[in-house]
Amino acid sequence: VQLQASGGGLVQTGGSLRLSCTASGGTFSRLSVGWFRQASGKEREFVAAISWRFGTPNYADSVRGRYTISRDNAKNAAYLQMNSLKSEDTAVYYCAARQGGIQFRRETYNYWGQGTQVTVSS
Repeated sequence: VQLQASGGGLVQTGGSLRLSCTASGGTFSRLSVGWFRQASGKEREFVAAISWRFGTPNYADSVRGRYTISRDNAKNAAYLQMNSLKSEDTAVYYCAARQGGIQFRRETYNYWGQGTQVTVSS
């Protein structure tokens, strides 16, 4: 499975961005999808995930209420709508996929996209 993340960019504090993750080469509908981010000098951290079976979302506390994860299996795509962005949201965002249910640990994801930079300026 190949994943490609896109949609990052430069946005002002309080603004919004929508990230996309498109998949190819596998059965996307059977994969749970996660978004992770890595700020400069920090470890990669869990942001959000959506399950393959029921589309159940889950979020890190730091983004809950501001971010929304979704998926469109017909398009082999997942999305991360990010609203009310803060400077601390600045990071490279990665999408990842795994067989089975949602996991928060990045080590449990088999497939990774290349990352897309999100920069929030004040």
